[in-house]
Parts: sequence; structure tokens; C-alpha cells
Amino acid sequence: MKDLELAPDETVQLAPMTAVVVEVAPEGSVVRAGADLAVLEAMKMRHALTTAADVVVRRVLVAAGDTVAEDEPVVVVSPSAVTVSGPVHQRIGEQAIRHDLAEVRRRHAVGLDAARESAIAKRHALRRRSARENIADLVDPGSFIEYGALTIAAQRGRRSERDLIENTPADGLVAGLATVNAGLFLGTTCEVVVMSYDYTVLAGTQGMRNHFKTDRMLTLAARRKAPLVLFPEGGGGRPGDVDSPSISGLDVTTFHAMGRLSGRVPLIAIVSGRCFAGNAALLGMCDVVIATPDANIGMGGPAMIEGGGLGSFRPEEIGPVAVQRRNGVVHVVARDEADAVSLARRYLSYFQGSLAEWEAPADDLARDAVPADRLRAYDARAAIAGVADVESVMELRADSGRSIVTALIRVEGQPFGLIANNTEHLGGAIDAPGADKLTAFLELCDAFGLPIVSLCDTPGFMVGPDAEAEGSVTKFSRLFIAGARLTVPLGTIILRKAYGLGAQAMAGGSFRAPQFVVAWPTGEIGAMGLEGAVRLGFRKELEAVDDPDERSQLFDRYVDLAYQRGKALTAATVFEIDDVIDPAESRRWILSLRRPPGARRR
Repeated sequence: MKDLELAPDETVQLAPMTAVVVEVAPEGSVVRAGADLAVLEAMKMRHALTTAADVVVRRVLVAAGDTVAEDEPVVVVSPSAVTVSGPVHQRIGEQAIRHDLAEVRRRHAVGLDAARESAIAKRHALRRRSARENIADLVDPGSFIEYGALTIAAQRGRRSERDLIENTPADGLVAGLATVNAGLFLGTTCEVVVMSYDYTVLAGTQGMRNHFKTDRMLTLAARRKAPLVLFPEGGGGRPGDVDSPSISGLDVTTFHAMGRLSGRVPLIAIVSGRCFAGNAALLGMCDVVIATPDANIGMGGPAMIEGGGLGSFRPEEIGPVAVQRRNGVVHVVARDEADAVSLARRYLSYFQGSLAEWEAPADDLARDAVPADRLRAYDARAAIAGVADVESVMELRADSGRSIVTALIRVEGQPFGLIANNTEHLGGAIDAPGADKLTAFLELCDAFGLPIVSLCDTPGFMVGPDAEAEGSVTKFSRLFIAGARLTVPLGTIILRKAYGLGAQAMAGGSFRAPQFVVAWPTGEIGAMGLEGAVRLGFRKELEAVDDPDERSQLFDRYVDLAYQRGKALTAATVFEIDDVIDPAESRRWILSLRRPPGARRR
């Protein structure tokens, strides 16, 4: 240092430690700010000697392989003028894109749709979207963080690694965290877990590592209390994974983990195409199943059915939507995958918060919903439209258990569950399928904190030999259990008939169980239907009249007397119900179940 002569504009760069010189910038080169003047190695680690400003290397005082002591001069530099010409020295030993980063990018790109043109083209030829296209449509832009993108099928024992990388990306399951509807609700994260089986990879089957990924995502959903959206299209278990010592695979924890999520977070399934065996088992555990018309859902596909000696069937014959929508497996039928994804976003919104903007229905919608003729059937959905915000109703399982309507609604932007009797089916009597549907819906609303609105118009439970063949006793009784276990507020509005055990079931088991029981002016209540009560209670008097016309007139008088006694206005005088209201006031009562601040009317 003492003998080193420097020009006025030159400075010397010193070694920060005792080390071996690995590489040094050549004399005359321009080294930009932040780039390396030299690289030194000590204790198996390489350390860069960098410059804070653009400089020109004037003299190199060491060579590669030299050992330098701490504070020993390495290079002499001077500031670089803009006009200085000469080779520009980049960071030593590195290219514009590092080889390790480039390799990671290449591996990730292999699994993207753009790199799998043939497989995606086949998918589009079936008028279906890829797994990634469905996810991109579901989640908020840029919010998806994928887990396990580099996973490949456990088949190294029978296929090359290159083959597996190119043809089994993500092991057939695209999964990760994202947000949905994040811009709609203030103060809500709207985070969801998304899993989509990829039918272009081994027919969307469930492989060994595929199950590991599924379990990982289910654990995240439980830990973060995030809803799960599942695209379960696929063929079930995969017998071709040979890299596992497992004999049966029955120790897989996926189905147990999925079952434990039920009631803890909302579970949504969106299915198009074929969904069999294990994939269908996951679908069946979801709170709501949204299917396209071309979906087939079954606990076993054609191979399993034929292997069990049960016959030979085409996939399209197994669990078509026409069957699954009537038996309640499918809750909502969408037009196509795009519509199904839109419905899933809408369904999620009811569990994410209140909307700031809403539109109230016209008052006359509620006032005109129930006919003046007490024996005239009507569409319960007209009454629902009279109490819910405009375009806020999402009905579930419309084609099964048709004696009951179950729907998610909003009132002044706030979400509620709603149940109603359908007088157009069995006169509104609750049958066994309707009781099953109602029980499941009450449990759903209770699990996720949705207050429940009950629109009651029922003559009671369905009875008779045919009804008992459906296990009505147990199903009706379980409905009472579900009502008694409710922890969310319930409000009952009697639209017209409220008779017997069926009416009590629509009120959580008793007229004293709900937060309120009110009636519209058309309301009438009783221990059993008026006509049946007259026939039983006045049988002797009626049988004593020989003339049929006279007997009919007597019957009508008894019915009218019974109606006057059981009409809602009379029941209100003895405080058997809380009030008789103008139907247009129903929304005020409903809001008493939940009224957080912040909602504004538009």
C-alpha cells in the first residue's frame, strides 16, 4: 500500500478478508454499479467485491488462484465517464438469467396450458375447460398461489422422469390458495383453498402424491378456516403408481380429513364430465354441488361396476344429472362450466359478508303473493321474491324434496338462509325427501352462522302407507332434532296454513323456539288441518244428515267456524303468535335477526 502510487481520481479496492481469488474483472473494463470487481473464496463460500458506482478498472493487482490477506489491494479503479468506451463487465460468473432460475422456469412452464397444446385442444373439443382455465375464472386475478406444481406421478419404476414431467404435471391436481370476491366485502380476506383434478392427466385420477397434495390443502383449509372449492372431475383411484410400498392404500387420510372439514368451512364442488369413485366421495361431502348438464357422478365407474359382476355400462349411463338433480346429490345445475364457476362465486358470497348496495322489492310483491282463495295453490318463490333483495335469491336442490324450498337470500344486503313450504307439491305437506332436505339446510346455516327465515304454509307432515315406506318417522324426528340444536336465530312468518307437527317443524319445533313468529293476514293455525279436524271432530253430526247437499253445507259451516277460531288475528289475541303484519313489513322483522352497521340502501 505504501509503494502503490495512485492518480488523483484513482482508488484502490481492498480484500475484506483472507481468501483465494476466484475471478477478477479485466483491466480496462467498465464495471457498473452493483456489479462484481472480484470474487473471493473463504471457508467454501464465495464473496463478491462490488462497486457502488460505475468505475473503470485501471490496474489488476492479483490473479485467479492468488491468496490475499485482509486489506490487501485487489484492483485500482477510477470513476467511469459517460463517454468511456470499452468492454462493459457484468456480474462475474452469472448470465442475464441464471441457469438455476431458467431451469425452474422451464419446469413450471411444462405444466401450463400453453405447453400442452394437444391435451388442451382435446379438452376444448369436448367443450370443456382445462383445470387452470376454471381456476383462473374462479379466483381474483393474480391471487392464486399454487402448491405442488412440480409434483409428478409416482411411476418412476415404469416411466422415465422426462415422460413423467411432460405428461403428469402436478400429478393431476392443480391446487393452491387464492381469494374470491375480495373486492365486494370490506374487512374480509375472502381467502379460499382451490383444488382441481386435471382430467388431461391420467383421467383426473387420485394418485399417491396427488393424495399427499390433497391432504396438504385440506390441512391448510382447516388451519386458515378457508372455504374449499373443489373441481372433482376424475376417475377415482389410480392403480398405476408403482413407486409406493403400500399394499392397499387404505391408510390414505384424504377422506377422513375431508370429512373433518364438514361444518367447519364451506365446501363447494363444481363438476363437469365424469366424476367417479374417490373423486365422487369428495364431491358428496361438499355442502353444495354445482354440476353442468353433461356431468356423470357415481361411486363406481364402468370398470368397477363390470368388475363387480353388476353389468356393463357406458359412463354416460352412470349417475347422469337428470337422476342426480332429482335425488338431491346435485344442488344447482349450471348451463356450462363458466356458469358453474359464476354460481360458485355467488354461493361463496353469502358466507363472506354483507353487500353495501342492494335493492328492495316492491311492497305489492309480498302483499299479492298469497291468493285470497285459501285453497288455491301458489308458487312459494313469489313470496320469497317479496321479502328478499332483488336478484339475491339462490335456490338449492330445487328438483329434490320439492315440498320444501331452500334458498340463500339477502335482505338489505345481509345474508340469510330461507326455508319455505311449496303448496304446488303435496299442498305444502312435508314429506320424507323434503324433511331430509330441510334438515341438511338447517345444519348448513347453523354451521356457518346464517340466520334462518321460515315461510310457513303447510298442512303438516305427509302421512299414509306410502309415506311410511320412505322412513318418514325417523326423518321427521331428525328434523325436530336439527331445529332444537340451532344456535343461529330463526324467525317464522306464517303465510297461510300452519298446522300440526309440520308447522312446529317450520318453527324449530315449537312456536316458542323462534326469535319471532308472525303471520300475514291470510294466516291460519291449528293442531291439524281444518277440514280434517271437522271430519274427525264432527263425524257423528255430519253422518246424521242424510241429504248430501245439506251435509256439505253443514261441513262448510263447521269449517268456517274453525277458521274463525284459528285465523291468525284470533291467535294473536291470545298471544299464540307475536303479531299479524302487513306482508310488506316482513323485511323489518327479518332484519331483527341480524342488523350490522354499514349497509346502505340504493
